[in-house]
Amino acid sequence: MADGLFPKRKPLTKDDIKRLRESLPKKVEINAEGTKITKQDEEPVDVAPILESHSEEISVPLSAEEIRAFQVYASMLKEKNKVMNLTAVDDDKGIAMKHFIDSLTLCPYIREEEEKKKSSKALTFVDVGTGAGFPGLPVKISCPELSVTLMDSLEKRLKFLDEVITALDLKDCNTVHSRAEDAGRNKKFREKYDIVTARAVARLSVLAEYCLPLVKVGGVFLAMKAHSEEEEAEGAKAIALLGGTIEKTDTFKLPGTDMERTIIVVRKIRPTPARFPRKAGTPSKTPIA
Repeated sequence: MADGLFPKRKPLTKDDIKRLRESLPKKVEINAEGTKITKQDEEPVDVAPILESHSEEISVPLSAEEIRAFQVYASMLKEKNKVMNLTAVDDDKGIAMKHFIDSLTLCPYIREEEEKKKSSKALTFVDVGTGAGFPGLPVKISCPELSVTLMDSLEKRLKFLDEVITALDLKDCNTVHSRAEDAGRNKKFREKYDIVTARAVARLSVLAEYCLPLVKVGGVFLAMKAHSEEEEAEGAKAIALLGGTIEKTDTFKLPGTDMERTIIVVRKIRPTPARFPRKAGTPSKTPIA
């Protein structure tokens, strides 16, 4: 992870954490109209201790306000998950580690891109196949200056994400209802983003066809994988064909766990040929080989 890329923030004290917990809603519910309801008779969702203890280990210090935002997000996620299948991981520790901390491992790479660009204009970032908002929403909470787009093919998920965006009052953060293959052929989205990411189980060659058509020349595709040695060799041809090159690969374990993670930085060095991406469904059925 890159060091020294984040503005210094005052470390949270025990009193800060106590005040934070006291200020949190005890329970957040979303009714049929999308209205937030707060109940005071139940214990709050509590992801604060894990975020506070592990965010520094991945070089992503969080402020009290950011941790509060994650608490509200986790509460809304758990409540919505009762009526809609958003995630199989819905315990506090799992949400904090496997969703929030895992997503935040992208932030040092984003800061590196901001340092390289040295522009007053916000970098554009799209999370392809965002699902319940990972990694895009945690990244937006930690890097509020980014212009973030959350893209998914299921409109119901995006309606939930719009509710979270509104609840957290996130600016310059929007949702797009589209399959990646369709977006990659749409002039509105094709080669419009500085940073594109996907946290998915698809193989690297498939993810590259989903994501690289959306990346500006000079921008990056940040692929999030559990492990990737076999996939890198297989995906190198597809990446080259799509206009990219693997710049570096970092493998590490999430702090306090034995969960291995890999982030592959793919630089877009030339435009993607017009024939890519192929029509919806083709990349997964017939990967570039």
